Amino acid sequence: MSEWNNRRSKLGLALTVLALCLGFVVGCGDGDERTPMSAEEGREACAEHNPLRNVYYGDLHVHTTYSFDVHAFDVRTTPQQAYRFARGESVLLPPLDVDGAGTQQVQLDRPLDFAAVTDHSEFLGEVEACTIPGSAVYDSMTCRTFRGGGNTGVGVLGVLVTFTRPRRPLDVCGADGTGCRQPAGDVWQRIQDAAEGAYDRTSRCGFTSFVAYEYSAGTNVSTLHRNVIFRDHRVPFPTSFFEQPTPPGLWRELKATCLDAGIGCDVLAIPHNSNESNGRMFFVEYPGASTLDEQRAQAALRASLEPVVEIYQHKGDSECMNGLSGILGEPDELCTFEKRHRPPIDDCGDGKGSLGTTGLGCVSRSDFVRNALLFGLIEQERLGVNPYQMGFGSSTDTHNGTPGAVEENRFIGHRGTDDDTPEKQLGPGMLYPGGIIFSPGGLTAVWAEENARHSIFDALKRREVFATSGPRIAVRFFGGWGFAAGQCGDPRQIEQGYSGGVPMGGTLPARPPSAESPTFILSALRDAGTVHRPGTPLQRLQIIKGWIADGQPYQKVFDVAGDPDNDASVDLATCALQGPGADALCTVWSDPEFDASQRAFYYARVIENPSCRWSTHTCNRLPPDQRPPACSDPTVPKTIQERAWTSPIWYDPSVS
Repeated sequence: MSEWNNRRSKLGLALTVLALCLGFVVGCGDGDERTPMSAEEGREACAEHNPLRNVYYGDLHVHTTYSFDVHAFDVRTTPQQAYRFARGESVLLPPLDVDGAGTQQVQLDRPLDFAAVTDHSEFLGEVEACTIPGSAVYDSMTCRTFRGGGNTGVGVLGVLVTFTRPRRPLDVCGADGTGCRQPAGDVWQRIQDAAEGAYDRTSRCGFTSFVAYEYSAGTNVSTLHRNVIFRDHRVPFPTSFFEQPTPPGLWRELKATCLDAGIGCDVLAIPHNSNESNGRMFFVEYPGASTLDEQRAQAALRASLEPVVEIYQHKGDSECMNGLSGILGEPDELCTFEKRHRPPIDDCGDGKGSLGTTGLGCVSRSDFVRNALLFGLIEQERLGVNPYQMGFGSSTDTHNGTPGAVEENRFIGHRGTDDDTPEKQLGPGMLYPGGIIFSPGGLTAVWAEENARHSIFDALKRREVFATSGPRIAVRFFGGWGFAAGQCGDPRQIEQGYSGGVPMGGTLPARPPSAESPTFILSALRDAGTVHRPGTPLQRLQIIKGWIADGQPYQKVFDVAGDPDNDASVDLATCALQGPGADALCTVWSDPEFDASQRAFYYARVIENPSCRWSTHTCNRLPPDQRPPACSDPTVPKTIQERAWTSPIWYDPSVS
């Protein structure tokens, strides 16, 4: 063990040196450079404030026992416990013992820097009223069915958010729904109190929590969900699908009750699981808008409220999919990563489908973020506004109240009794197709001056954010017009990135007459992991370009650093990593096919060497005679290549 610790210590030292060289670790600025937000938040100023920004990792999609589809699967984790878990404490998960306590203890190897509990705004009152003995509606048919738990318990409420004209359960909430308002208010106050109690307001700035909820529109059983994140404690009552059954309605409600309410409220919404939307999440349409000006206003409101999209979580990857109609370019071999849908695929074509929430129905090019970015370029040309100018985040969507539980080799499910045993996790799914298809999910990372609400929220708003499939890879991405190759080794690289261009999430400044092509600085540092669970070396860096030519969308992937043919592999029997890889990669890249007349975006992917998928770890822990069919199913991937996705950088020919 001492020899191993020595090797880990040497690796940590080496990575620290590399981080210094690549600009990932820089000195803190002095107090004169701090934003005057600590007083407004009622907190001490952070002792560590870095004007060139630090990386912080978090999870912005977390459900606890207050969500109907959590409570019904016997999870009793509260928001307070979820935040404590994010900070490093353990929680107990189902199956429950005879006293109603969890029997599986889980704990993070490394605490998170920030998190948001995002319980469904729908049914906060119903769950409360149905689970408190003695409530006026405790013995109603809906409440009795809900307390029965499992699929039936979830279904009795969940079906209500799939209707075009939704309504609450009459026997619980009454004809006008007001019977659920007070219990929902009580729960909402507890959610706020939990976030306030978890927020570290000392100068240590060790953990940031956000007041938040999930808006869960599910018309036609297609996922149109958003996580609504507030900047601080000044928040309105949650908006649900019952009050606003369309996303444009949600945006208008957030504008009215938060942005324009005069209470100092700020908010953003993060769409997620577009891969379950049957083409609806990013379908280009403007409901109720009859003129270009009305379309432009709706596009601008969407862009201002939805600066970030969740590109990956435990229900799969929403970046891209090969073989769908309408997008020109060569197939991307890495678009097969952790897909919700398996072949054969029914292509929605130019239309929309249904049943995506259950993993069924057609799949559309409009389900994937890369294509939405392309649609945004077309709309910007038409309207002068890009409704899909989105950065990338990633989360777990845990339904166990366990934010940040993303380790492949420790995955025990995210849905309580729906997947609380290896047999269920490796099976076809209980509530709907899932199980073996699902994954631990990922993390959102931001580049922010300090670990405080205002700083992290502002990073999300300006899209200086990246997603990972779980590892704590660190990646920086700058675009400009004159970066030189030698800047990879320059200790002032980050300062030069900001002064000479824009970071991820930005739009390139005006093109100088002498510049033939934009240049990009892309640098990445591997996740070192922990002593007991080391990280995986990096294999390569890629830049993905999307552009519009003659009104048609195109895409192309460029390998820009590292080696895709490095012969790295993994021993499937032991999951030991084999072959070479990099601790850090850096490049300065110019677009060799740049056309100054074409709108474009560029984002980066950082790809690790192959490692064992969670299902391989789980199968290996089972005796051979107890392994379910998934362990030998050739269609189930045995390995994965974990990754990070940076937010894009846009090129706009009209910028001058």
